[in-house]
Amino acid sequence: MGKSLTDKEQQVTYMKQRLSMFLDVLDAIEPESTELEDIDRLIAMVDDLDTKMQQFKNRPETESE
Repeated sequence: MGKSLTDKEQQVTYMKQRLSMFLDVLDAIEPESTELEDIDRLIAMVDDLDTKMQQFKNRPETESE
């Protein structure tokens, strides 16, 4: 698995990147041809973002010097 992100700045950068990917997917969707599976994938992406945000909120902050 990947390295744990404990630094708040890294966490914010990670969330911005994930949100940007979500917005790219959302922009690429054609409303007329969108299927239920596409909507389910979008919902799963939002759920993943929410889960990661909750993990970051509950993770203790590390000291950086």
